[in-house]
Amino acid sequence: MSSVTCQMSSASCIFCQIVKKEIPKDFVYEDSEIVAFEDIHPVAPVHILIIPKRHIESVNELQKEDRELAGNMILAAKGLARKLKISQDGYKLLFRTGKHGGQEVEHLHLHLIGGAKLYEEIRPI
Repeated sequence: MSSVTCQMSSASCIFCQIVKKEIPKDFVYEDSEIVAFEDIHPVAPVHILIIPKRHIESVNELQKEDRELAGNMILAAKGLARKLKISQDGYKLLFRTGKHGGQEVEHLHLHLIGGAKLYEEIRPI
């Protein structure tokens, strides 16, 4: 892993623009590898996106050397769930991958969703 900053053109990836602070966004968490911020279209009272600073398109692009990064994303979600007081009642962690998986931004991101009873509805779009 060479750099922890997004390698993609700012014009082509909205999450890269957020990482580079070209698009203003309040981070609820930041460390050397990842940032987290509120989803602009929340599906629950708590809906946070956790993204790597380095551009990785999706789970399909993760490599063995990204294991620690992926684990850190999950641990950051756990810490945020505690901080936001949703860990006791439960929450959902969700990686969407590809078009059929519902991934809308081609930059790896983990959804932390909670603050209410959550239901599953899987249906074709």
